[in-house]
Amino acid sequence: MNAPHKLHPEFRAEALRIGGEKVTRERIIEVFNPYSGDLVGTVPKASLDDVRRAFSIAKQYRSTLTRFERANILDKAAALLRARTAEAAAIITMESGLCKKDAVYEIGRVADVLGFAAGEALKDDGQAFSCDLTPHGKKRRVVTQREPLLGAISAITPFNHPMNQVAHKVAPSIATNNRMVLKPSEKVPLSAYYLADTLYEAGLPPEMLQVITGDPMEIADEMITNENIDMITFTGGVSIGKYIASKAGYRRIVLELGGNDPLIVMEDADLDRASDLAVQGSYKNSGQRCTAVKRMLVHRDIAAQFTELVAEKTRLWKYGDPADDGNDMGTVIDEAAARLFEARVNEAVAQGARLLVGNKREGALYSPTVIDRVDPKMTVVREETFGPVSPILTFGSIDEAIAMSNGTAFGLSSGVCTNRLDYVTRFTNELQVGTVNVWEVPGYRIELTPFGGIKDSGLGYKEGVQEAMKSFTNTKTFTLPWGI
Repeated sequence: MNAPHKLHPEFRAEALRIGGEKVTRERIIEVFNPYSGDLVGTVPKASLDDVRRAFSIAKQYRSTLTRFERANILDKAAALLRARTAEAAAIITMESGLCKKDAVYEIGRVADVLGFAAGEALKDDGQAFSCDLTPHGKKRRVVTQREPLLGAISAITPFNHPMNQVAHKVAPSIATNNRMVLKPSEKVPLSAYYLADTLYEAGLPPEMLQVITGDPMEIADEMITNENIDMITFTGGVSIGKYIASKAGYRRIVLELGGNDPLIVMEDADLDRASDLAVQGSYKNSGQRCTAVKRMLVHRDIAAQFTELVAEKTRLWKYGDPADDGNDMGTVIDEAAARLFEARVNEAVAQGARLLVGNKREGALYSPTVIDRVDPKMTVVREETFGPVSPILTFGSIDEAIAMSNGTAFGLSSGVCTNRLDYVTRFTNELQVGTVNVWEVPGYRIELTPFGGIKDSGLGYKEGVQEAMKSFTNTKTFTLPWGI
C-alpha cells in the first residue's frame, strides 16, 4: 500500500448543497481511500445554522411538478448515470474501497431505482370505494389520493452502498413531490454529492434535495429534532436507530437497521449451487451488506462436503486493490472494521472454531474468511459481523434450523437451499424475517419490491420504491354523491 495522505488524482473538494447554493466552510472532513490512504476529497462540516437553514428552505418550498415532470427528471437522471457509469463507479471505489465490479453494479442499481420511481410517479395511486355496501349505506363514493408531507424529510444514510442507499431515499421523495435534507455518511459523502448534481442537471429544483455533511456529534440531533421535520428515514446500525427512535418525538420514522442473515442448506440441496450462493452472498460488496450471508446453517449430513466446496471457492475469490478490474473484492470501509473482523475470528478460533481460509489483514484489506465448528453463542455469529466472514454452523433437523435462524435479535432476510416444498412452506411461515429467498442469497430483490425486517432489523416498515413512496405520503379521502 502507498503512503497515506497523498492527494488522489481524482480529488474532489465538495460544498454543501443548500437552497441551490454551493456552500463552503473552513472546517472540513477529509475523505481517504481505504486501500491506498490517498486523500480523495474534502467536504464541509456544516454548522447547526446550516442544517436549520436547509430544513427551513425545505419546509417552505412547495413543489408544483406534475407526475410527468417528476418522471422525466428521474428518467433523465437515470440515463445520465448510465452514460457516466465509469466515472460514477470510480468515485464509489475511491472513497469506499469497493472493487470496480461492485461499484459498476451499484451504479446500475441506482439507475434502476430512479427508473422504477419514474414509473411509479406516473401511476394514479388513489382508490375508490362504493358506499352502498351495507343496509345503511348511501349512494356515495369515497376516493383517496396521496399527498406529499407538509414538512421536510430528514434522510440519514450509511457507508456500505454509498450511492444506492441514497437513491432509495431520494428517488421516492422526488416521485412524491417531497422535500428532503440528506446527510450521507461522512465516510463516503462524495457519491451522494455526485448523485445530487446529476439530479439537478436533470431538472430537479434544488429545494427538493439539499445535502448536508458534518460531524454527527454536532449535527445529528438537529437532523432528528428540527421543528421543520415531518419524517426521518434512516439506514444504519441498531444502536443509532434506537437512539433516533428515542429522540424523534411525534414524527414518522422509518428505520432500516442491521441483519444477521442465514443461508440454510438442507440435506437435499445441490451443494455446488448452494456453495456458489454462499460465497457470492458472503463476499460481494466486501460482505458489507445488511443482507449478506452472515451465517451458513448446514445440515450435518452434508456439512463436510459443503464446507469443502465453500473453502475451495473462497480460495479462488480474488481480493486486493479495488481499482484492479480483475479483483472480486476490495477493502472493507476502514482499518478499524478489518481489525474487528480479525478479532472476532480469532476469538471464535480460541473458543473451538476451526479456521479454514483467510483471516489475513493488511490495513483495511481483509481476506475472505471461512470458519466452521462455530457455536451460535460465539460473537462472530451472535452479533452482526459486517464483513467477508463465512461462519458455518450445523443442525440435524428443520426444527433445529428454524430455531437457530430465529435465535438472534435480528430478523431481516434469509436464503434457503432445498427442493422440498414442505421445507419451503415451513421456512416461509416460521422464519422470523422480512424476506425468505428460495435458492437465492438473502439479499436478492429488485429495487421496486418491498424490503425490510423485523425485531432489531427495523420497525417493519418497508423500503423499495413502492413502499417508500407510501411511507413518504399522507393519504387524504374525499367523498361525493354517486348514482341516483
